Amino acid sequence: MAASSSPQPQFMTNTANRSLSNQPLIDDIECDQIVVPDKKSWKNIFAYIGPGFLVSIAYIDPGNFQTDLQAGAQYKYGLLWIILLASFAALVIQSLAANLGVVTGKHLAEHCRKEYAKVPNFILWVIAEIAIVACDIPEVIGTAFALNMLFKIPVWCGVLITGLSTLTLLLLQQYGVRKLEFFIAFLVLTIAICFFVELGYAKPDSSEVLQGLFVPQLKGSGATKLAISLLGAMVMPHNLFLHSALVLSRKIPRSVNGIKEACRYYLIESGLALMVAFLINISVISVSGAVCNSPSMSPDDRDKCEDLDLNKASFLLKNVLGNWSSKLFAIALLASGQSSTITGTYAGQYVMQGFLDLRLKPWIRNFLTRCLAIVPSLVVSLIGGSGGAGDLIIIASMILSFELPFALIPLLKFTSSKTKMGSHANPVAVSAATWVIGTLIMGINIYYLAEKLVTSLRDSHLGKAAKVLCGILGGSCLLVYLSSILYLAIRKNKEGTHLLALTGQEGLQVSDINNLPREDILRMQLPQQRTTN
Repeated sequence: MAASSSPQPQFMTNTANRSLSNQPLIDDIECDQIVVPDKKSWKNIFAYIGPGFLVSIAYIDPGNFQTDLQAGAQYKYGLLWIILLASFAALVIQSLAANLGVVTGKHLAEHCRKEYAKVPNFILWVIAEIAIVACDIPEVIGTAFALNMLFKIPVWCGVLITGLSTLTLLLLQQYGVRKLEFFIAFLVLTIAICFFVELGYAKPDSSEVLQGLFVPQLKGSGATKLAISLLGAMVMPHNLFLHSALVLSRKIPRSVNGIKEACRYYLIESGLALMVAFLINISVISVSGAVCNSPSMSPDDRDKCEDLDLNKASFLLKNVLGNWSSKLFAIALLASGQSSTITGTYAGQYVMQGFLDLRLKPWIRNFLTRCLAIVPSLVVSLIGGSGGAGDLIIIASMILSFELPFALIPLLKFTSSKTKMGSHANPVAVSAATWVIGTLIMGINIYYLAEKLVTSLRDSHLGKAAKVLCGILGGSCLLVYLSSILYLAIRKNKEGTHLLALTGQEGLQVSDINNLPREDILRMQLPQQRTTN
């Protein structure tokens, strides 16, 4: 790539206190960067593989497994279409998050800090942090269940052990982001193999599975609740912050063609990773549906299917399909919980750095998040046992679904803005499709909230005055929720990205954000980088 005639910084920094110097911000290119060759070749896709698989972990975490198991146990294959819809929506939305980072050189949280005033920015940060904690709760409980299945460790002890286990895996960072990406991909492959083998044991009816995939149906408020949980477990708000930051670890050619190629290959890579996650989720629901509707089940096992959680699923699989099936499930659950925690720690780093311009060491960040997640998990597992812990996973997944608009709407507005994305802004068709998807998700959430409020008040034994008071409070909260969403949707973008000449001409170079990767993003992933003297 031709050098600029005037000295330029390697990329635009986002901190106000850092001066722009002519010295490159990364000294040792060979050691610290994943460089994409500046030439047209299909082999370039190998340089882009990695972020999509890190992001896909969130789609196969213990929260997904819990909701998948309950969906299969209660409605057999009737909610498979939700997984298909959520996977399609996830691919579109995750590709937009990747495009935002590639084109602008900033991730979603940084754009929010630049775009919104202090109070809305702080509120969005708090919501993002709550989402990360809500995501971490299923990972803690899921790993504790896996330890219980494999080594008979009590669930509450497993919760405590899980608080420290991931710190060991974070040591992989010192060997480079590439090796960490390969390790995560290996864990994804392990999960896939385990559940595909389970699928071979269970032998679900293929025609019923296809019908569940392509014939939408929701039978009752229980199905609506599970549908919201499935959406919340599939499309997670923290994943949007994570993906837009992970793509900054690549040094791509900063030409119009180079940016287009990066966006295209990240779309392909995300599609491959999410396809694997989609097949795993389909396998979990199909196995649960086939096992809980098996004619050879004992009455005790049928009772377990009425309130199926991750822990009961292991013993259910052992009784119906055999001991090996139970062990495979436990191994997959352990791999899922540990890998999800690593990506959750990264997401927390990027959220904190982007919204507040504050960075913590990964182990400190992991410790703080884990403490917030362990306290409710430990209390619930001690009081309510494995059943209470399983219910907490469903609640956490629903919280994620309700918080999704506060990450999704800024992403849709930023990627549709020509002041931020230049010629790479979303086409009208893509914008329309993504807004339809977002409106659908938000509509389901609002419908469930309103229905839950009405039915709770109707079936409660409170007096008339108390019901009126609760109705006013609940309606006010729903109104605040709607108003916040409308504020984000209607408000006009103000902050541009200062793209100098991103007009779509073929040979054009973008001089204002010359080269990726971002040094601060790399340092969050590689805290012990080597530098040249």
